[in-house]
Amino acid sequence: MYRERPSRLPGAVVWANTASVGGGRVLPDGCMDLLWHDGRLIVAGADTRAHITQDGGAWYGVRFFPGGAPAFLGVPAHALRDRRVDLTDLWPAREVRRLHGRIAGAADVPTALEEVVLERAEPPEPLLRRLVAALDAGRPVAATADELGVGARQLHRRALNAFGYGPKTLARILRFGRALELARAEVPFAEAAARAGYADQAHLAREVKELAGVPLGVLLGRG
Repeated sequence: MYRERPSRLPGAVVWANTASVGGGRVLPDGCMDLLWHDGRLIVAGADTRAHITQDGGAWYGVRFFPGGAPAFLGVPAHALRDRRVDLTDLWPAREVRRLHGRIAGAADVPTALEEVVLERAEPPEPLLRRLVAALDAGRPVAATADELGVGARQLHRRALNAFGYGPKTLARILRFGRALELARAEVPFAEAAARAGYADQAHLAREVKELAGVPLGVLLGRG
């Protein structure tokens, strides 16, 4: 069973997936997660395509607001793009062992994981939050850069560090998320495509196949 709640860290989400069957499809969403699974602390980098998990059992995580994880991790997001790495690859082993013991002994693992994040995380800087809001509203990247008063090269560099990829890729992934949310609400695919900002339904179909790896109907369990 999957459940989630808003975190005390602004914009973040605390979640748990306790399904016993293995495997799943994790879709690109512009976010990075700190995960706890089978006694391991794992960092999930921002994805540019669906990530297929093979391990079942209980998974717990804190999903950062887009751009919020690098300050917590001390690593630029592009170094973790499309990757899953043990926290020991990024932090001193002694510190990670201490956190392992703390989380493994907790009565509520999601809350313990959240508390670890809260100790050193910071909300994303205002410019990044404004960038995400503008792109998620369908604003063009060039117009957004002008509105933020940031040059195209600087914006691209800051996006790589914060999100793992440039603003155009972030805009594409956020658009995919908007369309998927509409389709899950049973909005017809053609209407969902138009409302999310695609040229037409065929454009949406190509993007879903590229980002999710399967057709939209299959992704929604209708195919």
